Formats: sequence, C-alpha cells, structure tokens
Amino acid sequence: MTDLRDELYATIEQLVLLHSPSGDEREMDHHLLQVLTGGKARVWQDEAGNVIAHFSGASAEKALAITAHKDEIGMIVHRVEADGRLRLNRLGGSFPWIYGEGVVDVLGRVATIPGILSFGSRHVSHQSPQKAQQLETALKWEHVWIETFLSPEALKAAGVAPGTRVVVGKHRKRPLRMGDRVASYTLDNKASMAVLLLLARELDNLPRDTYFIFSAQEEVGGLGALHFTHRTPITEMIALEVTPVSVEYPVQFNDDPVLLSADSYSYYDLGLNQRLEQCAENLGIVLQAVVLSGFGSDASLAVKQGYVAQVACLGFPTENTHGYEIASLQALARLYAVLKAYVSG
Repeated sequence: MTDLRDELYATIEQLVLLHSPSGDEREMDHHLLQVLTGGKARVWQDEAGNVIAHFSGASAEKALAITAHKDEIGMIVHRVEADGRLRLNRLGGSFPWIYGEGVVDVLGRVATIPGILSFGSRHVSHQSPQKAQQLETALKWEHVWIETFLSPEALKAAGVAPGTRVVVGKHRKRPLRMGDRVASYTLDNKASMAVLLLLARELDNLPRDTYFIFSAQEEVGGLGALHFTHRTPITEMIALEVTPVSVEYPVQFNDDPVLLSADSYSYYDLGLNQRLEQCAENLGIVLQAVVLSGFGSDASLAVKQGYVAQVACLGFPTENTHGYEIASLQALARLYAVLKAYVSG
C-alpha cells in the first residue's frame, strides 16, 4: 500500500517543476485542467485564472470553498538593455539573495529563454558598485541583472519585454527529500496544492456543495480568490498555506499542522476554527495555534472585503518561507486527514 507521504512527495515533485509566476500561470493551468477533468467534480477555469473543481453535495446551502494558490513568487522584467541584459523588479515577496546567482527561466510569450541571474564579480575594489553589497548594504533588485547573451531583437522575437515573468530554472527547483522532510523552492503553495489534488480523488457523497479553488495571483494581492468569492455564494472558506517558523511565533518545526487565529488582514472565525480543532482532536491530531504578522491568505483577504462570512487558514510549519523552503511530509499528511474529515462532514 502506498504511503500518503510518498504520494505527497511525488505530487509535490511534479508541481514545483511547473512554472507558475503570478500572472503567467499557463503551464500549471494546463496540468490542473488535465488531471482534474474526468474526476468526480465539475472543472473549469474562470475569467480571473482560477482553476475550480466543484463537488456537488446533498445541499447547496452553506457551501464551502478550500483554496490553495497556484502562483509562485519570482521576478518581472523591468527593462531590456541594449546588450541583451534584463533588469528586474520583484514579483510578490521575492528578494534576489533567496535565489543567488544561477540559472533562471525567462518566460517569453513565444519561447522560454535561459539566463543567468548575476550580481557582478567579487574580486573588486570600491571602484566597482557591487563592492557595497559585500560590505555595506543589502542586495536589492536594482543591483542585479540577467545575462541572456541575446540581442534585443532576438529577445523581442521570443516575446521577452517589460512585464515578462522570470523564475528559477527548472533544474534548480527539483525537490530534495530528507527522510520525512521535503525541501524545494515554491512549496508555497504547491505543497498545499498537492494536498488538494490527492483529496480530490477521495471525495464522494458530500453533505454540501464544496469548491476546491486553485487560485490565481494570490502572491500579488489575492486577486483570484477575491474574484471568486465576490461572484460565488459560499459560507465558509479555508485557505491552505505555509506557516513561517520564526523566533517571534510559537510554531514548532514538527509534524503538527497549524491553525491561524489572525494575520495582517483579518481575524479568523472562532466557530470555524473550533470545528476544525474538533475534527483534529477526533483524529488524535494536534493543531498548533498562531497569530501571524506580515502574512495574509486568500481567506483573510476575502473576508476583509466582506465576500465570505466565515474563514479559516490551515497551514504546515515551514522553514525559509519564500525561499528554499523545508516542510514535513507528515504534517502535510495530517493536514490532509483533518481536511478530509471536515469536508466529509
């Protein structure tokens, strides 16, 4: 019998290798529509780019939505220089030092172009501007560039222009398994997507209508979830997310999932949280409680706008959030179990 942790790892490995920077999620969209279609749900993609799986339940009242955002942070081309270098801005909460120098994929409209994220030579004196980054100031996007060794004309032919998205090269994104831990770029939020995709195979005879939302552009303002909740009558919404491990929070890096009480945008619903805690307790699972700052989810953004009545956010402890992230496969498996119990009623 296949271990759920093995299935989670295999699914994560597949998902992290699919590029999906905010606003250019086409590679992931194609995969999701392919794997979800033909299952137990009605599947479609809406105008905002969300991929939605709707499971019809015994009742259409008090519908539930569970979201896992499909977009990732990255870079966006700011300008194309005469020598073919690309200058960059951040896309979402990214910093150049989390990627380091190395291969990136420039997602042109016509073709994907490999490039080298570059910071400049180290063997320099104070006459070179990058000397300051060694000794004095933090590395910022305005200090770095991508070497493409292509002319502006060749880049234009590939569909590369200001606004083109850039992500870490695929060969750098392949995850590493360390016992019961998984490490990779973009576990935020492809590990949550793996939980939903595996759960989608199991659901049947639900007590109420349930939507799985693989939401678009969460990293740049929760745009997909806001569009969906503004137009779809649902009562409850649960966001699946990474949860940062840091000295300022009581979250332990272990196998216990996390339940948020509040974040930078809103408080989470006390009654819904209590129901989730009861499901976990029935399964012998402990949920770590936390209040986060510098954090938001599809659910907290939607409730702040008044688009949904009751929201919760379930997470898994994650080291190095928005970087080379590390998470527990067992925590993901327990998150899966709690969700399955709650959705099944």
